[in-house]
Amino acid sequence: MEEKLKVAIQKSGRLSEKSLELFAECSINLPSGIGKLITVASDFPVEILFLRDDDIPQYVADGVADVGIVGENVIYEKTKPIEVVEKLGFGKCRMSLAIPKQEDYPGISYFNGKKIATSYPNILQEFLDKNKIKAEIHEISGSVEIAPGIGLADTIFDIVSSGSTLFMNNLKEVEIILESEAVMISYLNLSGAKKKILDNLLFRFRSVQKAKKNKYILLNVPNDKIKVVSDIIPGMKSPSIVPLTKPGWSSLHSVVNENDFWDVIGKLQEYGAQGILVIPIEKMIV
Repeated sequence: MEEKLKVAIQKSGRLSEKSLELFAECSINLPSGIGKLITVASDFPVEILFLRDDDIPQYVADGVADVGIVGENVIYEKTKPIEVVEKLGFGKCRMSLAIPKQEDYPGISYFNGKKIATSYPNILQEFLDKNKIKAEIHEISGSVEIAPGIGLADTIFDIVSSGSTLFMNNLKEVEIILESEAVMISYLNLSGAKKKILDNLLFRFRSVQKAKKNKYILLNVPNDKIKVVSDIIPGMKSPSIVPLTKPGWSSLHSVVNENDFWDVIGKLQEYGAQGILVIPIEKMIV
């Protein structure tokens, strides 16, 4: 029987859809089915377990799942014996303290004597201890933002993405305690066969992630500007250069990092580049 890597992902929530998208982008076909708790890929040796996000670290630590995709915030809160093997670049958020909008905020001393509602008491307690703040932690699950409005707590500590939920509940973010994103975690004692499958899976993940961070660029440049333009867009090794039928001109093909894209385009235009085409990259293997 073929060995399969058991991968735990959220059955619902902010990381569930993105996790499934990542598998699809890696050409791993997962049969769909509403309410399924387990599904097996038809073209890659993985079995997907759909679990509550808070349970994933425990399942991985116990070896019930070999690996899991979960937010760093959950790992820090649960403190289970697992290994983080890859940051996945999606599900980015921050864990922050927020207070009522109308309140003045003099600094973290504000929280002395306050009642703070949160679903992450361990992370919060560590922060309070580190800063010698004496506050009462009120642990609740879900809808933390409504706690001050209904008199359950004075302030909150929770996940923040856009900040719109805080705004709608008349709260403002005042202290960022932790930056978080989705990561892949692993059981500490994976077998050799499962490590090999995991390596192959991570290879696909990385190829997709690198592609998202880069653009394929094609442009026409005067031949006397090839050297300076090649220095601006060196690509993975060097640009491809194709002579055009128009004398004195060539077409350059290269790769540009998404973060540098607009600065690079401006410089290329300065050196006479024309007919600039930008194409998304599906996979990138270097």
